[in-house]
Amino acid sequence: MEAVYAITGALLSVAALLTLVRIGAGPSTLDRIVAIDVLLALVACGVAVWAARSGQPWSLVALVVVTLISFVGSVAVSRLVIRRHR
Repeated sequence: MEAVYAITGALLSVAALLTLVRIGAGPSTLDRIVAIDVLLALVACGVAVWAARSGQPWSLVALVVVTLISFVGSVAVSRLVIRRHR
């Protein structure tokens, strides 16, 4: 099972690196916003893998916090972009 966790961590790390490249190279603000949202989803997946590996019940609280921050951030940025385009 440790091999599965290692492979999952490696794939999430590669995806996060590619997402960081997209954040830096994104030609528009919308591209960067979507890439940041993807990065936060990858962080949530990483926390979920860590929670499954560690088996600690408090790590699920960290997962809920990360997903709530991601959701609230996405909604806030979406509202900001909508206001700018009016």
